[in-house]
Amino acid sequence: MPTLSSRLLPSVTNMIRLDHTHVLSTFHQYKAAAPARVRKGLASTIFTALEIHAQLEEEIFYPAMGDIEGGDAILGDSVSEHAEMRRLIDLLRRMEPEAIDYDATLMSLMRNVLHHVADEETQVLPQAERLIPDQLGELGLRMTKRRMELVAPRSGEIALNMARAASGNKVAITLVVVAAAAGCVLMGSRRRTRAFSARRLLRR
Repeated sequence: MPTLSSRLLPSVTNMIRLDHTHVLSTFHQYKAAAPARVRKGLASTIFTALEIHAQLEEEIFYPAMGDIEGGDAILGDSVSEHAEMRRLIDLLRRMEPEAIDYDATLMSLMRNVLHHVADEETQVLPQAERLIPDQLGELGLRMTKRRMELVAPRSGEIALNMARAASGNKVAITLVVVAAAAGCVLMGSRRRTRAFSARRLLRR
């Protein structure tokens, strides 16, 4: 039975749709004529978002789909599409935006992503909502918790890329720095809470 918290949070399918929207909206900001610093910031923001998204799907959503009859067929080439996406991201991370084939390689990545998004949003997600409706909230809760674990150690990297993409917008950069600082405080608070809990257990 779904918990109260899982009912209040977005379903796993809607969280996946939100991830898709975030990546595509960031890509739409990418302009080949923009300064290299801005292009690198936008591209790196896309890479990190895709890496985290793919890991969340593979750890939480895909196994849940694989457990139902016909689930693997519904997922189709999703895992292999993730593998190709990671290959292109790795290639792009080793390139500079000034490289002659950088933009073309990024376009290749985004074509792969668009194909993947189309498959998921027209086939996989509607099937999940039809076949496992009672699990969607709980899976969304698990995805939320796991996302926090994956994002926290990369908060500095994420903030830096967002600042680069802001292209001199001082307000945007300030907000990014504040968000990164808040993430660091949250991480520190969690570590202190875990340490305190561990000390209490040792005293028993």
